[in-house]
Formats: sequence, structure tokens, C-alpha cells
Amino acid sequence: MVFVPEELQAREIAARQRVEVLQAETEELGLRLEKAREDLSRFQITRETVEQVLAELSDVEAEPEVPVGDAPEPNESPAPHGVGVMMVPLWREGLVVAVLPDVYRDIVEVIADAPRPVQAKQIVPRIGLPTTAGKIEGTRSKLKRLVERGWLDEDVPGQFSLARQGPDADQSNSR
Repeated sequence: MVFVPEELQAREIAARQRVEVLQAETEELGLRLEKAREDLSRFQITRETVEQVLAELSDVEAEPEVPVGDAPEPNESPAPHGVGVMMVPLWREGLVVAVLPDVYRDIVEVIADAPRPVQAKQIVPRIGLPTTAGKIEGTRSKLKRLVERGWLDEDVPGQFSLARQGPDADQSNSR
């Protein structure tokens, strides 16, 4: 024969355990929901910022070119860069290294101080990065971008030097 108060007590304990398990799951879901909301917010802010920066950059690019006499002086600070957007402008007469993002400026300065063309693996420690394969390849990518934009030359594959700029510059800059 079943004793009713004991059976009720056993069912109450089982129900309490189910409530505790569900409450723990609810708290876990609440934490996951909050994390997902934070991620969504960050993505929305990032997208809006990128759209704003790109709109501002397209406005700047649409402006007429600055005459050589009106080029910014080297001691003037460059325009601030957008969050997450690194812009390496095409080199043109009168443009100074100060317009480059910091890491690109550091790379150009290291190359300017070198007595002969240098490789990416020689630049990495000089700009304060560890000499890992990833950092070397990332730097090589930046060097190639600087070559494409006219700031550097790569006459021998993997050997980078300052670009020969100006009206008498040789057009042998490799891409």
C-alpha cells in the first residue's frame, strides 16, 4: 500500500529538482541571449561606422586634387583614419609620409633608413613585431600594397626600396 504523504513528498522533491534544472537552463539562456545582443549591437555599430567612414572617404576622393604648393607640411598631423579602415593613398607629388597609417609609415621609415633594398623579414623586428611567419607575411602584404600605390619599388622580387618618384622616375616599378 502507498502512503500518500510520502508519495506527495517524493513528487514534490522531483518537481523541485525539475524547477531547479529549468531555472539553471533559463539563466544560461539569459546569459547567451545577452551575449548575442551585445554581438548584434557591436556589428550594427561597426557597420554604421564603416558606412560613415566610406561616405566621408568618397567625399574626400571626390574633392579636387590639392595643388603641389598647397600640399600639407610634414609636421602637420594627417587626417584621422576611420575605425578599422586603413587607407593607403596613391602617391602623388607633394604627398608626405605622414598621411599613411602608422604601421605603413613605420615601414616606409625603416626602408628610408636602410642603405639597400630590404626584405619583409628584415623589417618586421624593426617595427616592433615578433618574427613569426604570420607577421612576416602580413608585412609583405603591406609592402606589396605600398608598391601598388607608388610609395615603394620592388625591382627584385622580395627586395623593397623607396620608390623613385618625380618626373625623372623610372617606370620599372614592379607590381
